[in-house]
Amino acid sequence: MKHKTLKLILKILTVIVTIVFLGFIIYGLNITIFHDKQVLVDYIDGFGILAPIIFIIIQVIQVVLPVIPGGVSSLAGVIAFGPVYGFIYNYIGIVLGSIAAFYLARSLGVRIIKALFDEKKAQKYLNYISQNKFYPLFVIAMFLPGLPDDLICFVAGTSKMSFKKFLIAIMLCKPVSLILYSFGINLL
Repeated sequence: MKHKTLKLILKILTVIVTIVFLGFIIYGLNITIFHDKQVLVDYIDGFGILAPIIFIIIQVIQVVLPVIPGGVSSLAGVIAFGPVYGFIYNYIGIVLGSIAAFYLARSLGVRIIKALFDEKKAQKYLNYISQNKFYPLFVIAMFLPGLPDDLICFVAGTSKMSFKKFLIAIMLCKPVSLILYSFGINLL
């Protein structure tokens, strides 16, 4: 298959997946599953055996389309599945979503960042790339909960960071913040 044909197929798939995700988000906002963690948990539980897959998809969506607060969905996963399985499902979904964000930004460039995020906030993190201070910031953001790691994953896609370096940082650092969410909720 020619490179241009493959790129066209990937672009079409990206548009289709984006439309499906947007449809789900609009549906979720209409039934208010993203406004209250208990409503989200009840919604997830309603899928029975498919609940983990649905939850993982929700986590991918919350990284790629920053409408759903990541902390809320991470806590909902822990509440719905317990600390161990909540951690596992959060980890899988967030890693997959982070990879998707990286590649969306790698293929679409800064315009996807400006379309999804506040321009001033986005520019703050984009400036780190030109100052060669981005990778340490990226690693710190993956370790600590509460930082705009979704935005930073998109910014990583526009940087010169290799996918291998990106993936290693995500896979090694992200568990720390997820463990804090997964096991910290039990202390409350």
